Amino acid sequence: MVHEPMAPTKTAKSEQTRALILNTAMRLFEERGYDQTTMRAIAQEAGVSVGNAYYYFSAKEQLVHGFYDRLAAEHAEVALAAVRDVTDLADRIRLVLTTWLDVAEPYHAFAAQFFRNAADPSSPLSPFSAESAAAREAVIDLHRTVLSGSNLRYDAEIGRIMPELLWLHHLALVLYWAHDRTPQAERTRRLALRTSGTVAKAVRLCKYKVVRPLVREADSMIREFLITEPEPAEPADPADTAGSADAAHAADRAEPEAL
Repeated sequence: MVHEPMAPTKTAKSEQTRALILNTAMRLFEERGYDQTTMRAIAQEAGVSVGNAYYYFSAKEQLVHGFYDRLAAEHAEVALAAVRDVTDLADRIRLVLTTWLDVAEPYHAFAAQFFRNAADPSSPLSPFSAESAAAREAVIDLHRTVLSGSNLRYDAEIGRIMPELLWLHHLALVLYWAHDRTPQAERTRRLALRTSGTVAKAVRLCKYKVVRPLVREADSMIREFLITEPEPAEPADPADTAGSADAAHAADRAEPEAL
């Protein structure tokens, strides 16, 4: 007896639609630039209604966060495979950085546009923003694995502090990469190789009590000035929101349409 293939579930269709919108946005960002690409243009190119596009991504910035999340997931998969049998900390740091460069290479042409917007600390695209928390925590967790899988012995305090410091090193490399115009980001790759050993030596020094106050101070500054809780939002005045563009999309965002 021949069985007909089962129809895709609603969840599968939703994931396909979400991926279609995100892929279309990435292509248009590359072709037209981030600032020149509108949600309406993305919806039109993807073949969905504007309301459907807003259902999956309530603002253009959320598309970039979708890209951040996808990149973090792809990188984690490749990086964890690369470091699986490696215990030297310098080699593990190097592999995590170079695998990120491999995964991110297809997006290099337009990545600098994102970072120009992300440089504004008030921007939701900032890697330090509350909106970027999911992608940020994914990369920090990867560096936590980099540290814990090494042959370095360290205490709980270093285990708590060091992954975020390793993430900052990673972030500095990403910023350099965004502005690197050498073929295959060759200068950034050399920078990753040069700094991996230096960073690993610095991490080893953190075991010693004489260095520990500096580590605590660095951790304190990161938490106070970089990774901060967002300020509570002021209650909106109904008169200010009446007739806004968002209201026009409210009904469309209620349900996604099937493709």
